[in-house]
Amino acid sequence: MTRWLFYLLVFPGFLFTTILGLLIVWVDRKVSARVQFRQGPPLFQNFNDIFKLFGKETMIVKESARTVFVSAPIFAFGMIVLLATIVGLAAINRIGFAGDIIVVMYLMMIFSVAVILGGGSSGNVYSSLGAGREIKLLLADELVFILVCLIPIIQSGYKLRIDEILVAQESGVFIGSISGAIGFILGLLCIQAKMTLPPFHIPEAETEIVEGPFMEYSGPLLAFWKLSQGMMYVIYPALLVILFLGGFKWTGIGILYSVLKYLLIVVLMILIKNTNPRIRIDTALNFFWRIAAPICLIGVVLSVWGL
Repeated sequence: MTRWLFYLLVFPGFLFTTILGLLIVWVDRKVSARVQFRQGPPLFQNFNDIFKLFGKETMIVKESARTVFVSAPIFAFGMIVLLATIVGLAAINRIGFAGDIIVVMYLMMIFSVAVILGGGSSGNVYSSLGAGREIKLLLADELVFILVCLIPIIQSGYKLRIDEILVAQESGVFIGSISGAIGFILGLLCIQAKMTLPPFHIPEAETEIVEGPFMEYSGPLLAFWKLSQGMMYVIYPALLVILFLGGFKWTGIGILYSVLKYLLIVVLMILIKNTNPRIRIDTALNFFWRIAAPICLIGVVLSVWGL
């Protein structure tokens, strides 16, 4: 019992993922600032921001559904901690359980549901608009993401355990196949949408609906949202490494190779973020349903054929 609490609360769960996530967010902010010819924040700025939020007062709109409004960010943060533990144990300790890849897909979806509930319960029209956009974005990318996850499942011999998917890649990483390359590229776009990073930051859209679902959040509740988003920078790229790039190895030169694989995905995410303007919600729906989904379905068929 003590060991599992350590996994959940310290490593690779809450504490480890939180610290690493805030550092990766700093990398994102620093690189984005350089692209825009700015200096960027100091190294520990994100930690200062989070500590400051936890020390501030939480303001709650009188017309809001108070219980849902308060519980949504805490519930979402709990889902992200659980997700970090499952993915981290598979990546670092090669520990899994039956059907854990399905649980991962559900937890990622539940976070979006929590955002929808939080924004919709705030009593603010802009937050409600952001929640509505979050629903549409979830409907847009979820099917494609499920198909993306099907590709490594099929290529591993229909294994539903993440550690068994990793074992199946010891003879060759899945991205080396046509279907694996398709799955990786579309998976990268899916996690960009799930994290609502440009060009898919449609639910927040600062210039249109002023942070959308998070507009009325402040103090510790806003800190939970910020921490969750920072932890995603660790979990989602690591999941792509596990599913398509052979996972992480922690001996010898494998350590450097593993870090480089993870950083490659982070850099690609930052480049996509800084080189694409925000698209409309109907454009996102058309892209995922009319373009990405059929291409990913072709990838699934190719994976069945062993290609």
